[in-house]
Amino acid sequence: MALILIVDDAQIMRIMIRRILQKEGYDIIEASNGEEALQMALTHNPDCVLLDLLIPDINGMEVLQALNDRSLKIPAIFITADTQGTTRQKCLNLGALDVLYKPPKPGELQEAVKKALSFKEDSAP
Repeated sequence: MALILIVDDAQIMRIMIRRILQKEGYDIIEASNGEEALQMALTHNPDCVLLDLLIPDINGMEVLQALNDRSLKIPAIFITADTQGTTRQKCLNLGALDVLYKPPKPGELQEAVKKALSFKEDSAP
C-alpha cells in the first residue's frame, strides 16, 4: 500500500489525519517539524506528503522547495489553517497538488490523497 508522510507540529492533527488514512489502508509515517520531514522524505521516499505550512525549523513551503531542489517528485498536499487566497496560490505555484483547510473533511482528504497517488503513478518513468 502507499506510504504517506504526515507533517504537522500538532500531534492531535497528525492523529486525526492518520486515522482517516489508515482506514483506507495507507501506511503512515509522521514528522513534527521541517527538518524531520526532509529526513523522512529522503529516507523513506513516501508516495505522498501532507504538509502543514507553519511548522518548526523550516516551514512547509520551504520543505516542498527543498524536495523540489533535490528533484524528489513526491506529490504534496498542504493542510493549513491559513485560508488566504494568496497563500493557496503560492502553495500551488510551488507545485502542491492541493491545499486543504484544517480540519480536513475525511472525504476531501481521501480524494486529495487518491488524486496525488494517481498523479505519482502517471508521472512515473
